[in-house]
Amino acid sequence: MALPQPRPGLMSIPLYEAGKSQIKGMSRVMKLSSNEAALGPSPAVGKAYADIAAGLYKYPPGDSAELRQAIAEVHGIEAERVICGCGSDEMFCLVARAYAGPGDEVIHTKHAFAIFAIYAKSVGATPVAVPEKNLTADVDAILAAVTPATKIVFLANPNNPTGTYLARGAVQRLREGLREDIVLVLDGAYAEFADLDDYESGLDLARTTPNTVATRTFSKIYGLAALRLGWAYGPKAIIEAMERLRAPFNVSKPAQVVGTAAVRDQAHVKRAREHNTKWRKVALQRLRGLGLSVADSAGNFVLPEFPKTPGKTAADADAYLQSQGIIARRVDGYHLPTHLRITIGNDEEMTAVLDALARFMEGAP
Repeated sequence: MALPQPRPGLMSIPLYEAGKSQIKGMSRVMKLSSNEAALGPSPAVGKAYADIAAGLYKYPPGDSAELRQAIAEVHGIEAERVICGCGSDEMFCLVARAYAGPGDEVIHTKHAFAIFAIYAKSVGATPVAVPEKNLTADVDAILAAVTPATKIVFLANPNNPTGTYLARGAVQRLREGLREDIVLVLDGAYAEFADLDDYESGLDLARTTPNTVATRTFSKIYGLAALRLGWAYGPKAIIEAMERLRAPFNVSKPAQVVGTAAVRDQAHVKRAREHNTKWRKVALQRLRGLGLSVADSAGNFVLPEFPKTPGKTAADADAYLQSQGIIARRVDGYHLPTHLRITIGNDEEMTAVLDALARFMEGAP
């Protein structure tokens, strides 16, 4: 008897691997593996979450109208061109489903967020990984990789896990160099941390061009990773196509209410950004002082490179940190086996991880 079979190629799609969150035998760990918010969510979130408890038996608004309006007001964009979903991950999935399929190609950079290639494969398209230059997206290399089959270009800016970014002019040059029928998706998961004068979050291009989509998440600076909430902003035609594929009631009522409270508390966002900037600078200075190579980061994490010397490798450093109850992120799957990605945590966590790495580099057993 023939059993049901998934469509060809489906079972070859790799599963996404989340950051490690537990250490066997330890009840309390410092998790610096998933780029979660150092300061947690806005104080306004707790009250908003408690206030909706009595109404959980009702369906949420299907269009996330109040949340979309809050996002629009804070960012100075049109609410009708905003779509909300289950993290920015769902936004990538909807774009892939709407604009790519078998025989098409989807471009991303070599060290980009793994989900881009996964979603390309999920619709039968071919992911094309483009080499980076000094761990940074290379506009010329991306443009050179374009073929008649190219339908989407995903660019995380700042990029995860490298932390590097493309300046406004480079992003503009990329858009201008792509064909008009290619959708450029600018993933701004870490946009709020990029306090740089020449940074382009993607919102301006999404506002002014007919083929660019900018995405954001509430999982990072807003501290709402557990609620799975994200959004995209783009041309009306693209947003309408994505809406045709969006599941009914895809954003829960708690996520809508809490997200609205969080996005309106921009004072908390400012505090979180200032905390991140302070500790990111300290981390870069201390790690470089230990003789480690670390690229400048525009996100809420750093990516030190460790020697290949036995006893001093990234794997050795990871093992030592875990022995101290600290979890960083191995990035072998991102073609970076000599690096560790370390989230910018709170004051206690940052002191602990930097002191631990100093002991490790000094030869602690």
